[in-house]
Amino acid sequence: MQDIIEQLDGKRRAARLGGGSKRIAAQHAKGKLTARERLELLLDEGSFEEWDLFVEHRCADFGMAENKIPGDGVVTGYGMINGRLAFVFSQDFTVFGGALSEAHAEKICKVMDQAMKVGAPVIGLNDSGGARIQEGVASLGGYAEVFQRNVLASGVVPQISLIMGPCAGGAVYSPAMTDFIFMVKDSSYMFVTGPEVVKTVTHEEVSAEELGGATTHSTKSGVADLAFENDVEAILMLRRFFNYLPLNNRGKPPVRPSDDPAERMDRSLDTLVPANPNKPYDIKELIFKVVDDGDFFELQPDYAKNIVIGLGRMEGQTVGIVANNPLVLAGCLDIKSSIKAARFVRFCDAFNIPVVTFVDVPGFLPGTAQEYGGIITHGAKLLYAYAECTVPKVTVITRKAYGGAYDVMSSKHLRGDVNLAWPNAEIAVMGAKGAVEIIFREDKGDPEKLARREAEYKTRFANPFVAGARGFIDDVIQPHETRKRICRSLAMLRDKQLTNPWRKHGNIPL
Repeated sequence: MQDIIEQLDGKRRAARLGGGSKRIAAQHAKGKLTARERLELLLDEGSFEEWDLFVEHRCADFGMAENKIPGDGVVTGYGMINGRLAFVFSQDFTVFGGALSEAHAEKICKVMDQAMKVGAPVIGLNDSGGARIQEGVASLGGYAEVFQRNVLASGVVPQISLIMGPCAGGAVYSPAMTDFIFMVKDSSYMFVTGPEVVKTVTHEEVSAEELGGATTHSTKSGVADLAFENDVEAILMLRRFFNYLPLNNRGKPPVRPSDDPAERMDRSLDTLVPANPNKPYDIKELIFKVVDDGDFFELQPDYAKNIVIGLGRMEGQTVGIVANNPLVLAGCLDIKSSIKAARFVRFCDAFNIPVVTFVDVPGFLPGTAQEYGGIITHGAKLLYAYAECTVPKVTVITRKAYGGAYDVMSSKHLRGDVNLAWPNAEIAVMGAKGAVEIIFREDKGDPEKLARREAEYKTRFANPFVAGARGFIDDVIQPHETRKRICRSLAMLRDKQLTNPWRKHGNIPL
């Protein structure tokens, strides 16, 4: 028996060494952690249960039969993050460059299948050169098996991808179907075709970092939600982010008790919105002042900055926050911001996270670039997301809510549960100046008359009371009591029950 135990220990040591000490040193030289070091950081100490440590590939071509390494380039299993269950896979770049084989894919599929059975999130740490060329179509089939699980798990358990190295070709589509993508600057990249192919086909000279680096995807394409400086920061922030999420679509997010009183007032909010309606202000100041302990986890902060999305807590309960930001493009909705917010709202709805919306929107961004780019379809995505959403929805209009953008931003007409407005809110088809120039176009030559008409229009419509008279606004509140009113609304809505008509699935305007 002792011999067998020693043999087992030897096999375990060999498997844990991955591609060997030389390749591990090369990984460290690039400023990257190994697959196992990453899992040690991510999971609570001593909680990791590894599966399929001894799995090997089955390829006999191109000399692969003599080149087998236990684990086959991916570490899989489950463990705890702050005492809560999570399934994980971590690709090992020291073994065949983390390239995916049929057996490698089977290991990933196994943990994904189990995660769906028990209702726990899946976290993938991606560091792979792509499909293993020696296996040909078998490795492509392995990717497709993983893709299928991504789709089946979507909206059932949270899926998070942490890109910590190369991710190219078909490999990018698995992360793309997960709920969130985090990247590491200067060491991770994602693209469908690499710089060499781009140069051959389009004659463009571009580096891997420019084409698909963390900065590119977190600022230009919107593919990545966040970009971090190094592996350690990325993993620690992922642990923090995980604290906001429920384990599955049948559970509720964890409640983290806070000493921050729900009744807390903040008088500084009374002067947040400038007297001049065309002067910008930072909506993030409002968010930080109303959430528990000023703790707000913003997503996609450097992409489509005219809208802010992220997770916070109110009375310890996780909430999703969507807010127009007048500091950028006056808070207008455009193609990028509509898609950014729509996907986030749908995530919150899938996982029982209430949505709090702060509205200051003068409308949709005009122009040929927007119209040719399909703003009608993309703007409808946000409209669809809010209309479909059945979780508690609390909306606060801080200043402007004009035109169709008023409707889109979680209005009462889209089944908003509690819709509040600050006293200076303007709810109208458009701004007073534009409205008067259309209604009284015959007075265009008389500036004084137009000014009187504008003042009359403002008095009549540029306030929340017309909407309040129709019940479209539940109450007009003082800015300083915003936190208290949101907390009370969410407490009232805690046991809300609302279902959509049965259907196989809707047809969102993609």
